[in-house]
Amino acid sequence: MSGKVHLDGYLEVPPDRAATVTQALPDHIALTRAEPGCLAFDVTPSPSEPNRFLVSEVFADRVAFEAHQARAKASAWAEVTAGLPRHYTIRVEP
Repeated sequence: MSGKVHLDGYLEVPPDRAATVTQALPDHIALTRAEPGCLAFDVTPSPSEPNRFLVSEVFADRVAFEAHQARAKASAWAEVTAGLPRHYTIRVEP
């Protein structure tokens, strides 16, 4: 089994979609934090870039991370954020 999986980066959200994304965010965060293997999950508006939401995730292992990805792709969050540019770096601890 792999070590912890870290995802860090940001989601670009244009002003015309910011309200919808912000409204959907609490449910997305709550559902993700309740997932088995989720050790940390934060999505916050960038203090310096108005069209960015900073994303930081830590999952116990690759299995938990991939389960999260599958759930998120089939969620309301995926619909709300469809087509938005994502700039993420994924790192797996040995």
